[in-house]
Amino acid sequence: MRASSRFWDCKGGRKVEGITALYIFMLAAFTGYEVISRVPVILHTPLMSGSNFVHGVVLVGAMVVLGHADPEDPAQLAIGFVAVFLGAANAAGGYVVTERMLAMFKSKSGGAQ
Repeated sequence: MRASSRFWDCKGGRKVEGITALYIFMLAAFTGYEVISRVPVILHTPLMSGSNFVHGVVLVGAMVVLGHADPEDPAQLAIGFVAVFLGAANAAGGYVVTERMLAMFKSKSGGAQ
């Protein structure tokens, strides 16, 4: 298969060229930064829990891509495995961080505040 400047083709769908994909990525990064920078501190923990859900969806996507990899191509299998591994680590790490943040709000005496 020859490498081309096209990034993705959804089975007969419209192909996204490199500059368009870069523009979409930059727009998403800028929008995400602007939205996150305006979130009050009190809403950070619920937002983190919601982002953990997104990390789970990314993990499922990585597993689907790994399932469609060519079994004869070790590069595809290696990249797919790394994607699944990093997606799982990201999701698990998000839950650990959320638990630590929630523990900060619990009282140390064991009683209700």
